[in-house]
Amino acid sequence: MRQVDWPALMEAGMRGLGLAPEAFWRLTPAELRLLLGGFSGQGAALGRKRLDELLAAYPDAGRPQTDKERDHGGL
Repeated sequence: MRQVDWPALMEAGMRGLGLAPEAFWRLTPAELRLLLGGFSGQGAALGRKRLDELLAAYPDAGRPQTDKERDHGGL
């Protein structure tokens, strides 16, 4: 597992992007990556197939499954 280079990220976020410390620490890693120019060329749009995979992996608590989801093992 790679270690996070916090000093470099803090410098990029606060000095490079001009974020206040409070704003920097409220960002999710994905938001910071996007602000720093990440995701380019990686197809940032979420397709239906990937959405279905995520819904199956992380279902909404208390949400009843549809007939289609039950018939296809959660997908």
